[in-house]
Amino acid sequence: MISRNRSLLIVLLVWATIYLPALGSLAIKGEEGRRILPAVRMIETGDYIVPRVGSTTYFRKPPLVNWLVAVSFKVFGVRNEWTARLPSALSVLVVAIAFVTVARVSLGPSGSTIAALIWLTNIGIIEKGRLIEIEGLYVSLSGLAIIFWLSFWSQEKSPWLIWLPASIFLGLALLAKGPLHLVFFYGIVFAVLWQTKRWRLLVHPAHFAAVAIMLAIFAAWAIPFLQSTTTQVALHKWSAQFSGRLSATGFNFLSWGQNVPRSLVYFLPWVILFPFVRFTKFQDEAQRQLAHALTWGIVGPLIVVNLVPGALPRYSMPAVVPASWLLAMSYAGNALDWPHKLRLRGEGVWAKVVAGFVGLGLVIGGIGYPFTALVLRNRQQVKKAAAEINAIVPASETLYAVNSDYQPVFFYVKAPLNYATEITKLPANTHYFLVQTENEQEAINTQKWAPRWAHQLARIKDSHKREMVLFEVGPPRKGR
Repeated sequence: MISRNRSLLIVLLVWATIYLPALGSLAIKGEEGRRILPAVRMIETGDYIVPRVGSTTYFRKPPLVNWLVAVSFKVFGVRNEWTARLPSALSVLVVAIAFVTVARVSLGPSGSTIAALIWLTNIGIIEKGRLIEIEGLYVSLSGLAIIFWLSFWSQEKSPWLIWLPASIFLGLALLAKGPLHLVFFYGIVFAVLWQTKRWRLLVHPAHFAAVAIMLAIFAAWAIPFLQSTTTQVALHKWSAQFSGRLSATGFNFLSWGQNVPRSLVYFLPWVILFPFVRFTKFQDEAQRQLAHALTWGIVGPLIVVNLVPGALPRYSMPAVVPASWLLAMSYAGNALDWPHKLRLRGEGVWAKVVAGFVGLGLVIGGIGYPFTALVLRNRQQVKKAAAEINAIVPASETLYAVNSDYQPVFFYVKAPLNYATEITKLPANTHYFLVQTENEQEAINTQKWAPRWAHQLARIKDSHKREMVLFEVGPPRKGR
């Protein structure tokens, strides 16, 4: 029997090998700017209630991920890619630890360890856990809720213990992204209660208290946020964000048709094992019921979410934790079996398969990412763009960004950065400012600083080949 301390040590070593190497070597990309720049703005302004991207209030997502990035920056005293991404990596670690501690009684010593390793080594979690995007945190929080609920339910604990700890993580997940995780959480809950005919647990006072706690955690931020902004605008934005996922605006049938298979890619290589799970090989009836329930609780929400017209494959990632649980209990319960025609010899074949999949994850994280960072060291356009700006604008001068969004290049600019919604709102003492190309002519022609004029210094391209124009306000040139 593997001891708890040994399980923890294995989990820590695997996590550190996969998630820490070259964590800060690649420039921020994609949605990372939306998570990092509001955190920087929070630190600068002291306003942690209203997240802002540039000078614009950010309504699309709650601020939990921004808060964690800001905390990381403050704790380490450094603002870089490593400290920005660390919260995602740590959230992944917390789930793995929960598997080998909270779920240890339910899954057994070996099953809980295997579940943690499956969680740590699937492609989707490796990718998201090494980026400061919402999924790393959001999927981890929803996963923690499922682990606590399943663990205490299977151990026949008090309904209060079954519901209340899970509600805390559900509430935090609301603060990370919104309510989508509830589809996956209640998908598992309903499937388990359906298989076991224990529906009374749903109407226990503990469940209603849990819902209240979950909503209270979200309301603790949402109410001050609505009081600090235009409530009508905020509610409209939130409604549009939700309805946009259900509408067919910009619908692409080919992409939509690939949602389910692409969502399965996130669980590679472990998804390959599902066809070999045999429920009849579970010796205990309760395990068979739970295995059936987990299957329905995984497949149902995954298909439903992916069939929504505006859905993306990553929306189904909260299914990773129950999928890890199901495969781990199948391995520990000897419920994995090759079809007769593919039957392999040797008692340790499944142990070798598991070891091989874990080894693949170690190679991807421990070798693949450092090698990629080395290869791309001189190809990171975001840092090149920032270097162009830093070569022109003195670090002692304030740089103003006009009508700018979450462009990652701003994270690397050394000069103090201020934002303005339009050129007319730039202060009289402006020396350097950036505009989007659509505002270029306005910047050239404005007489705001007359007799001084704005002179174009450079055109800056970011990682998406979008252009910004850098201007300096100075004396008029000859001929003007």
